[in-house]
Amino acid sequence: MKSSELQKSLKNVISGDIFWDKEVLNYYSVDASAYQIIPKIVIIPKNEQDVINTVKIAKKYKTSVTPRGSGTGLVGNSLNKGIIVDLKKLDKIKIRKNYVRVGSGVNKGHLDNILKENQKFFPPSPSIGPYCSIGGMMGNNSSGSRSLKYGSVIDNIKKITFVNGNGKKVSLPHDKKSGERILKIAKKINHSKFPNVTKNSSGYRLDVVKSISNTQKVLAGSEGSLGIILSAELKIIPIPKKRILFVIGYKSEIEAAKECNQIVTTSPSALEFVDKTIMKNISHNFNKKINCLLFVEYDFKITNMQKRLKQIIAGVIIKTIKNNSEIQKWWKFRDSALYYSSKSIKSKTLHVIEDATVPVENLPKLFLAIKKINKKFHAKSIAYGHAGNGNIHIRLILDEKKTKNIKLIADEYFDRIIKMGGTITGEHGDGLARSEYVRKQYGSANYKIFKELKKMFDPSNILNPGKVISHKSTIIKNLSRV
Repeated sequence: MKSSELQKSLKNVISGDIFWDKEVLNYYSVDASAYQIIPKIVIIPKNEQDVINTVKIAKKYKTSVTPRGSGTGLVGNSLNKGIIVDLKKLDKIKIRKNYVRVGSGVNKGHLDNILKENQKFFPPSPSIGPYCSIGGMMGNNSSGSRSLKYGSVIDNIKKITFVNGNGKKVSLPHDKKSGERILKIAKKINHSKFPNVTKNSSGYRLDVVKSISNTQKVLAGSEGSLGIILSAELKIIPIPKKRILFVIGYKSEIEAAKECNQIVTTSPSALEFVDKTIMKNISHNFNKKINCLLFVEYDFKITNMQKRLKQIIAGVIIKTIKNNSEIQKWWKFRDSALYYSSKSIKSKTLHVIEDATVPVENLPKLFLAIKKINKKFHAKSIAYGHAGNGNIHIRLILDEKKTKNIKLIADEYFDRIIKMGGTITGEHGDGLARSEYVRKQYGSANYKIFKELKKMFDPSNILNPGKVISHKSTIIKNLSRV
């Protein structure tokens, strides 16, 4: 196939923008990860029909088509060598009483501002919320700080409309025929091979499909490999009128991790962890003995929470905050953890692994595993994340000269995580960094069922190939900084 033929065919049916010049292709060859893949063509569809036509042409020419939101993914989820579809113009918002209808290109920060005017909010709240897209959040099954109480994207989707690999527009759960086929596939899975955690973005979430009425959930975390999401109906709830935030200091990561399971029993809306590296960027004079922090938040019912906390923790309550503006100030410190960690890293280093999630009672084991890996591979790490869910973002820092160890580290780390009953990714997706480990996560039998689901929606394997279902190792390949 000649590129000129593909370009001509697309120009005949696309009303939006089409690019194939080097400058634009280079821009779309990267995201927030360390990977780079240069695509053939970039399309910015003007409407849903443009997306449908793009998929049909891609199938005809046997070319991959990959959706892209804001490019904030950390593991190369939206990178591929075929057609990249930037969905930013699908940005309509319609607010209803208990849900909001949104286009996949809607910016999360913009949505938050509009919902706030109506005293409502969409619970999943990634730290990059002001920048990411709703479509990207659905593709990764994003969550954020308050997922402990309100769940991930998968828990807050009422309806999804998407284009499958045949170029057909499908709405779930309303499409009963598709729903019946999904349910039939879901009944085959071995649930015992799924991780015992409160958040999981690895593989296809067939474990939550219990009836035709919730088949839309299988698209959450599918990274555009089952369909290109056009729009969705998302649950919205009233903004809490009261919040209280406790900042608790600990001497060690293990000490803090040991207390998380008990703190979770008090039903906080958020339980977050930051280590010493992140602490150094917070505008507060901490005691020198404090080496890490827990942020514990409660909303709605906040009376006597300080008394309850003091009864169960050994850590020191450094701050008790009830003022909303002060609470937001401290949450900004926490939400800037990715920026703080990146700022602290020297130029000749790489982020290697991140985003694993374990049962919260196994959180101390996760930190011990990281210490052992650091020692074995002469690495260092920065840690922060959603401790209440057992989801810790580990920025493992390795000298660029030792990149051959990246896969060895990932092999060992993910093996340990799976043995703890955890998942290789809690909210950032499999992408290029982890798709090769999905079979290991779920076992060969479940992986075969995942492939059956993939074939149902995408028989020609044109939708973001290599993500979730992967036939080769991609953790090192296409790293732009190696």
